[in-house]
Amino acid sequence: MEFYEVVKTRKTIRDFSGKKVDKKTIERILSAGLMAPTNDHLRNWEFIVITEKEVIEKIIKPIPKTISEKRVNFIINSWRVNAPLQNEVYKNAIPKQYRMLIESECLIMPFFKQKAPLLKPKYLSALNGFASIWCCIENILLAVTAEKLGCALRIPFDKETENISEVLKHPKEYFMPCYLAIGYPLPKIKNPLQIKHKIKDKIHYNKW
Repeated sequence: MEFYEVVKTRKTIRDFSGKKVDKKTIERILSAGLMAPTNDHLRNWEFIVITEKEVIEKIIKPIPKTISEKRVNFIINSWRVNAPLQNEVYKNAIPKQYRMLIESECLIMPFFKQKAPLLKPKYLSALNGFASIWCCIENILLAVTAEKLGCALRIPFDKETENISEVLKHPKEYFMPCYLAIGYPLPKIKNPLQIKHKIKDKIHYNKW
Protein backbone atom coordinates (compact mmCIF):
# COMPACT_ATOMS: atom_id res chain seq x y z
CA MET A 1 0.00 0.00 0.00
CA GLU A 2 1.01 3.60 -0.55
CA PHE A 3 2.04 5.23 2.74
CA TYR A 4 -0.88 7.63 3.18
CA GLU A 5 -3.29 4.85 2.29
CA VAL A 6 -1.78 2.75 5.09
CA VAL A 7 -2.20 5.61 7.57
CA LYS A 8 -5.78 6.19 6.46
CA THR A 9 -6.64 2.48 6.51
CA ARG A 10 -5.14 1.64 9.90
CA LYS A 11 -7.74 0.88 12.56
CA THR A 12 -8.08 -1.37 15.58
CA ILE A 13 -9.35 -4.87 14.78
CA ARG A 14 -10.73 -6.99 17.62
CA ASP A 15 -12.36 -9.78 15.60
CA PHE A 16 -10.07 -12.31 13.92
CA SER A 17 -10.76 -15.03 11.35
CA GLY A 18 -8.45 -17.74 12.73
CA LYS A 19 -6.20 -17.81 9.65
CA LYS A 20 -2.55 -18.37 10.56
CA VAL A 21 0.02 -15.58 10.21
CA ASP A 22 3.27 -16.92 8.78
CA LYS A 23 6.65 -16.37 10.42
CA LYS A 24 8.14 -14.30 7.58
CA THR A 25 5.26 -11.82 7.77
CA ILE A 26 5.77 -11.45 11.53
CA GLU A 27 9.48 -10.83 10.99
CA ARG A 28 8.77 -8.16 8.35
CA ILE A 29 6.38 -6.42 10.72
CA LEU A 30 8.84 -6.44 13.62
CA SER A 31 11.67 -5.31 11.31
CA ALA A 32 9.55 -2.21 10.59
CA GLY A 33 9.25 -1.64 14.32
CA LEU A 34 13.00 -1.90 14.71
CA MET A 35 13.46 0.98 12.25
CA ALA A 36 11.70 3.46 14.55
CA PRO A 37 13.66 6.30 16.22
CA THR A 38 15.10 5.57 19.65
CA ASN A 39 16.34 7.88 22.38
CA ASP A 40 19.73 6.22 23.04
CA HIS A 41 20.39 4.93 19.48
CA LEU A 42 20.75 1.40 20.90
CA ARG A 43 17.20 0.12 20.32
CA ASN A 44 17.08 -1.80 23.57
CA TRP A 45 13.90 -3.52 22.47
CA GLU A 46 13.01 -7.20 22.55
CA PHE A 47 9.93 -8.97 21.19
CA ILE A 48 8.32 -12.14 22.48
CA VAL A 49 6.12 -13.65 19.77
CA ILE A 50 3.52 -16.10 21.05
CA THR A 51 1.59 -18.35 18.68
CA GLU A 52 0.73 -21.24 21.03
CA LYS A 53 -2.76 -20.91 22.52
CA GLU A 54 -1.74 -22.59 25.78
CA VAL A 55 0.93 -19.94 26.38
CA ILE A 56 -1.45 -17.11 25.45
CA GLU A 57 -3.98 -18.49 27.95
CA LYS A 58 -1.38 -18.41 30.73
CA ILE A 59 -0.34 -14.86 29.89
CA ILE A 60 -3.84 -13.38 29.79
CA LYS A 61 -5.25 -15.39 32.72
CA PRO A 62 -5.78 -12.30 34.96
CA ILE A 63 -8.01 -10.65 32.32
CA PRO A 64 -11.75 -11.37 32.86
CA LYS A 65 -13.07 -13.70 30.16
CA THR A 66 -16.49 -12.07 30.17
CA ILE A 67 -17.90 -8.78 31.41
CA SER A 68 -21.54 -7.91 31.92
CA GLU A 69 -23.30 -5.02 30.21
CA LYS A 70 -23.94 -3.54 33.67
CA ARG A 71 -20.22 -3.59 34.43
CA VAL A 72 -19.38 -2.07 31.04
CA ASN A 73 -21.80 0.79 31.68
CA PHE A 74 -20.36 1.31 35.15
CA ILE A 75 -16.83 1.58 33.75
CA ILE A 76 -17.88 4.01 31.02
CA ASN A 77 -19.78 6.17 33.51
CA SER A 78 -16.80 6.20 35.88
CA TRP A 79 -14.68 7.56 33.00
CA ARG A 80 -17.27 10.33 32.51
CA VAL A 81 -17.62 9.60 28.81
CA ASN A 82 -20.02 12.11 27.27
CA ALA A 83 -19.42 11.89 23.51
CA PRO A 84 -21.92 9.40 21.96
CA LEU A 85 -19.41 8.01 19.42
CA GLN A 86 -16.81 7.51 22.14
CA ASN A 87 -19.43 5.73 24.25
CA GLU A 88 -20.22 3.31 21.40
CA VAL A 89 -16.53 2.53 20.81
CA TYR A 90 -16.03 1.63 24.49
CA LYS A 91 -19.17 -0.51 24.52
CA ASN A 92 -17.74 -2.44 21.59
CA ALA A 93 -14.17 -2.67 22.90
CA ILE A 94 -14.43 -3.40 26.63
CA PRO A 95 -16.22 -6.79 26.35
CA LYS A 96 -13.69 -7.99 23.74
CA GLN A 97 -10.50 -7.50 25.77
CA TYR A 98 -9.94 -11.20 26.57
CA ARG A 99 -11.44 -12.56 23.36
CA MET A 100 -9.37 -10.41 21.00
CA LEU A 101 -6.16 -11.69 22.63
CA ILE A 102 -7.06 -15.37 22.80
CA GLU A 103 -8.49 -15.41 19.25
CA SER A 104 -5.52 -13.67 17.66
CA GLU A 105 -3.14 -15.94 15.78
CA CYS A 106 -0.10 -14.08 17.04
CA LEU A 107 0.40 -12.22 20.32
CA ILE A 108 3.39 -9.89 20.26
CA MET A 109 4.87 -8.66 23.53
CA PRO A 110 7.23 -5.69 22.96
CA PHE A 111 9.75 -4.95 25.71
CA PHE A 112 11.99 -1.96 26.37
CA LYS A 113 14.86 -1.49 28.79
CA GLN A 114 14.18 0.93 31.64
CA LYS A 115 16.73 1.80 34.34
CA ALA A 116 14.85 4.47 36.32
CA PRO A 117 11.51 3.70 38.05
CA LEU A 118 8.91 3.88 35.29
CA LEU A 119 5.94 5.03 37.37
CA LYS A 120 7.89 7.46 39.57
CA PRO A 121 10.39 9.24 37.29
CA LYS A 122 12.47 11.99 38.86
CA TYR A 123 12.65 13.91 35.60
CA LEU A 124 10.94 13.82 32.21
CA SER A 125 13.92 12.42 30.30
CA ALA A 126 13.73 9.30 32.48
CA LEU A 127 10.78 8.34 30.29
CA ASN A 128 12.74 8.53 27.01
CA GLY A 129 12.84 4.76 26.67
CA PHE A 130 9.09 4.56 27.24
CA ALA A 131 8.49 7.20 24.56
CA SER A 132 10.77 5.41 22.09
CA ILE A 133 9.05 2.05 22.38
CA TRP A 134 5.78 3.72 21.37
CA CYS A 135 7.45 4.95 18.18
CA CYS A 136 8.37 1.32 17.57
CA ILE A 137 4.80 0.20 18.27
CA GLU A 138 3.38 2.75 15.83
CA ASN A 139 5.66 1.38 13.09
CA ILE A 140 4.38 -2.11 13.92
CA LEU A 141 0.75 -0.97 13.66
CA LEU A 142 1.38 0.56 10.24
CA ALA A 143 3.29 -2.51 9.04
CA VAL A 144 0.41 -4.75 10.17
CA THR A 145 -1.98 -2.64 8.07
CA ALA A 146 0.35 -2.75 5.05
CA GLU A 147 0.29 -6.57 5.32
CA LYS A 148 -3.55 -6.42 5.28
CA LEU A 149 -3.71 -7.81 8.80
CA GLY A 150 -5.49 -6.47 11.86
CA CYS A 151 -4.16 -5.52 15.27
CA ALA A 152 -5.63 -4.79 18.70
CA LEU A 153 -3.70 -3.19 21.54
CA ARG A 154 -4.18 -3.57 25.29
CA ILE A 155 -2.21 -1.90 28.07
CA PRO A 156 -1.76 -4.30 31.04
CA PHE A 157 -2.84 -3.60 34.60
CA ASP A 158 -0.55 -4.32 37.57
CA LYS A 159 -1.75 -7.90 38.16
CA GLU A 160 -1.29 -8.65 34.48
CA THR A 161 2.26 -7.25 34.52
CA GLU A 162 3.14 -9.46 37.49
CA ASN A 163 1.69 -12.51 35.76
CA ILE A 164 3.56 -11.75 32.52
CA SER A 165 6.82 -11.57 34.45
CA GLU A 166 6.09 -14.88 36.17
CA VAL A 167 5.12 -16.70 32.95
CA LEU A 168 7.74 -15.29 30.57
CA LYS A 169 10.65 -14.89 33.04
CA HIS A 170 11.89 -11.74 31.30
CA PRO A 171 14.77 -9.69 32.81
CA LYS A 172 13.63 -7.30 35.56
CA GLU A 173 15.01 -4.22 33.79
CA TYR A 174 12.69 -4.82 30.81
CA PHE A 175 9.07 -3.62 30.72
CA MET A 176 6.16 -4.47 28.43
CA PRO A 177 3.95 -1.45 27.62
CA CYS A 178 1.18 -3.34 25.79
CA TYR A 179 -0.06 -6.54 24.22
CA LEU A 180 -0.34 -6.54 20.42
CA ALA A 181 -2.88 -9.06 19.12
CA ILE A 182 -2.34 -9.70 15.41
CA GLY A 183 -4.36 -11.71 12.91
CA TYR A 184 -6.42 -11.67 9.74
CA PRO A 185 -9.60 -9.63 10.26
CA LEU A 186 -12.93 -11.42 10.39
CA PRO A 187 -14.81 -10.43 7.18
CA LYS A 188 -17.81 -8.10 7.26
CA ILE A 189 -17.28 -6.89 10.83
CA LYS A 190 -18.40 -3.28 11.22
CA ASN A 191 -16.44 -1.28 13.76
CA PRO A 192 -18.09 1.70 15.51
CA LEU A 193 -17.51 5.06 13.87
CA GLN A 194 -14.68 7.26 15.13
CA ILE A 195 -14.85 10.98 15.81
CA LYS A 196 -13.40 12.79 12.79
CA HIS A 197 -11.43 16.02 12.99
CA LYS A 198 -10.33 18.50 10.36
CA ILE A 199 -6.60 19.16 10.51
CA LYS A 200 -7.21 22.90 10.02
CA ASP A 201 -8.98 22.91 13.38
CA LYS A 202 -5.96 21.30 15.08
CA ILE A 203 -3.07 23.41 13.74
CA HIS A 204 -1.82 26.57 15.50
CA TYR A 205 0.75 28.59 13.59
CA ASN A 206 3.33 30.52 15.62
CA LYS A 207 1.06 30.76 18.68
CA TRP A 208 -1.96 28.97 20.23
